[in-house]
Amino acid sequence: MIAGCGSLAEASFKSIGIAISGKPDIAPDPDAVAANRFAQIKVNGSDGGAILVLGNIDGKRQAWYSADRSIVFLQDGLVVATHGGRSELRSMSIEGSNPFHDLRKVEAGTTVHRRYDVMPGYHYGMRVTGTLQPLGQETLRILGKSRELLHIQETLDGAGWSTRNHYWVDPDNGFIWKSVQAISADASLEIVQLKPFSADLRNR
Repeated sequence: MIAGCGSLAEASFKSIGIAISGKPDIAPDPDAVAANRFAQIKVNGSDGGAILVLGNIDGKRQAWYSADRSIVFLQDGLVVATHGGRSELRSMSIEGSNPFHDLRKVEAGTTVHRRYDVMPGYHYGMRVTGTLQPLGQETLRILGKSRELLHIQETLDGAGWSTRNHYWVDPDNGFIWKSVQAISADASLEIVQLKPFSADLRNR
């Protein structure tokens, strides 16, 4: 998979240096993050924590790579697939209206219709409904900087799922700085944007 992603992915692996895998948690160094020219996210899951770099963009779909070559695919800030890890999200799609284009506008009770394909176990075509609820403004610190963000909660139900996603959204441009997102019925990823892809920060 890496070989097909071009020179940007190769350069990511050669230059990253700060990528760590398999730790219970990691504390990113702000200077190291700033010094690396690639966009970076921090991801925590059941297999530990890692710093991932943006290695490829296909339309709106972004591929973020760890040093051990695990991959998280994001689109509009949502996890749409993963590669590596105990639970592997082969695909997630939203059917019908997609409020994640701009969560600032979401109203309480808004529903989202999702479809998941998850391994292991060949759990394909699982239909899960999310119900969104704005929880107000909260202060989060990312790399030592405080940000006032809107907290949106999503309750997932259906196909044996009973869990919650969380999103912390920039009130100025709708960018998701932090999220906790389920990739299976019993596994979630926490994602923090350390050095966002610059195009994502434009006003929507």
